[in-house]
Amino acid sequence: MKFGVMTGADLKRTALEDLIEVARHAEAAGFDSLWMANIFGLDAISTLTVLGRETTRLELGTAVTPTYPRHPTALAQQALTAAAASANRFVLGIGVSHRLVVEDMLGLDFANPVRHLREYLDVLRPLLRGESVTHAGRDYRLKGVQLAVPGVHDVPVVVAALGARMLALAGELADGTSTWMVGPRTLADHIVPGLTAAASAAGRPAPRVIVGLPILLANDVDTVRARLAKGLAMYGRLPSYRAMLDREGLAGPADVALLGDEAVLRAGLTRIAEAGATDLNASILDLGEGSYERTFEFLASVRAEFRSS
Repeated sequence: MKFGVMTGADLKRTALEDLIEVARHAEAAGFDSLWMANIFGLDAISTLTVLGRETTRLELGTAVTPTYPRHPTALAQQALTAAAASANRFVLGIGVSHRLVVEDMLGLDFANPVRHLREYLDVLRPLLRGESVTHAGRDYRLKGVQLAVPGVHDVPVVVAALGARMLALAGELADGTSTWMVGPRTLADHIVPGLTAAASAAGRPAPRVIVGLPILLANDVDTVRARLAKGLAMYGRLPSYRAMLDREGLAGPADVALLGDEAVLRAGLTRIAEAGATDLNASILDLGEGSYERTFEFLASVRAEFRSS
């Protein structure tokens, strides 16, 4: 299992210069990847394009960029540019987001997200390969559109897939999945089998399973979990995440977090790896008093133990 760190969701590190420093620090510490959330601040792909010029080895990916507000041609052009800026170290993570965002906030139709994403990928993937695309679908109509970026011949795509139909689609048309609010039991019993079966049926390589989880070295776990429950409460109200928490048998989002001392965190990471995760996307919490730095250093120190997982 490779080790990566999450950025972009931490309200204490939102300026571009801060994120450049996070990326440089992660690369120097030996982490494999850095994943950026795309919420309501800096655009993740644009930011990672900058970070691609500030790093030399670190894989850079979005976790994730919503599809509905972006035409697939525009997204493909952004992704190809990010790949060029990073010497092909960029991974495009996409997802349909949630009805709350797409319909209630943006005023777009969220009636059939699986159908939307299938058509989106049908347009996006050949554009990322530099192929000419002619497509007459329900949402998108293209005639002879082709993108060419020197030195870039394709961009890996992972999909935020949780439900069975989305997992089947990700396995068939993408390179893997990027999860959030998913514990080891649900990974082993639901995410990995559904995704892997679909990839195998489509004749595709074994998919990546990039697992995003909150994590923190903590002594007073009860206090930390109570604080986290308030900060993550919204995730427990979003149907797709709520379904994953229910599968795991957890009361709320804070219960999926890896919290505790070094032995507890190591055991939690082992369960994630054994469940089939290929990549950890560690959302390291920052509750002050050096908590972020201690957790960052711990993960950097143990990552080699999981390399063969």
